[in-house]
Amino acid sequence: MKQLARRITGTSKKSFGMYARAAASTRDDLIHMELGKPHADTPKHIKDATIAAIEAGEVHYSDLPGILPLRDAIVAKLARQNKMDVTPDQIVVTNGLTHGSYAALMAFIDDGDEVILLEPYYPQHIGKIELAGGVPVIVELDDENGFAIDADRINAAITPRTKMIVLISPCNPTGRVYSRDELTALADIAIQHDLIVVSDEVYEEIVYDEARHISIASLPGMAERTVTLFAFTKSFAMDGWRIGYLAAPQGAVGAILKITANEVTHVNTFIQHGALAALTGDPAVLAELVAEDRAKRDRVVTRLNQVSGIKCPWPQGTIYAFADISAFGIPSQEFAERLMDEAGVVVEAGSFYGETGEGRLRLCFGALSLEDIDEAMDRITAFVRTLG
Repeated sequence: MKQLARRITGTSKKSFGMYARAAASTRDDLIHMELGKPHADTPKHIKDATIAAIEAGEVHYSDLPGILPLRDAIVAKLARQNKMDVTPDQIVVTNGLTHGSYAALMAFIDDGDEVILLEPYYPQHIGKIELAGGVPVIVELDDENGFAIDADRINAAITPRTKMIVLISPCNPTGRVYSRDELTALADIAIQHDLIVVSDEVYEEIVYDEARHISIASLPGMAERTVTLFAFTKSFAMDGWRIGYLAAPQGAVGAILKITANEVTHVNTFIQHGALAALTGDPAVLAELVAEDRAKRDRVVTRLNQVSGIKCPWPQGTIYAFADISAFGIPSQEFAERLMDEAGVVVEAGSFYGETGEGRLRLCFGALSLEDIDEAMDRITAFVRTLG
């Protein structure tokens, strides 16, 4: 066989972390807190709308950027909720947010272009930057400052080759929901240096307490330089459906569609009708799902902070706790592996998200019932006792 392409052999090997290790395990009692998937079932009205679309014959090719009724509903949602003024021609429906981010990076990044990632980062973004020919530039955020956006550190990382900043808000893995002041500081940098911002906002609905999600594209001067990514994955428990969408400047949509049309033609037609039902259905359904996540967050963080040696800040959003285990003096990857092997609880090592994540574990509470969470916390408590 001839040699594989350099875009494969020369890119990051980091992909699925503890998920891959757990998949190879022979244990049948593992409790999975490593993968960011919802525990809830997809709401019935979304399933019903999808089944009705199939029965109505919505099974053929449709518009490349997505069916117009869905894009119209997205435009209305973005105006109402995100304070973004866009038209249906600026919307592209995608196979989940992962597909949308890949298309955006491929449309903008040339060989050698530098893309700034804030660390702790989401590892998949590194692979996609490299596949596009770009160079990831890591900007470490400060744990002592709650991993807040640091304009000085970002400015120090900018070079003549910098083209883009990738943002995740609410942030996976830290649970941080960036404030307006933080986002304004980042926007000022993007405007000053004429940079594109790709903003991953998949957890926009899942915020707690006094936190409020703000889309950076809604800030002055940012609409024309921001590609904003969304999905139905987490909010509506539709991870296996693989559907999301992006909003982009008018001049960028054609380039993005050139990528998506060559990849997938368009997103599954009848599933788009389910997404339409999600956006136009009773908002109480979404509120109930988020309330369940809040209850799980409260249980996990409370229980973790009762374990001697573990400190866990309260996430402002997402379905993750980012617990501090540095007191044990054990590398986070080793800790995660031992926790799985000895206690049967699978979590992700903080180092999977970059060097600033070392000394942390990411635990997905959204993937479990409250009963399973209690069992996982009991096992973690017992495991920590064995460490002395």
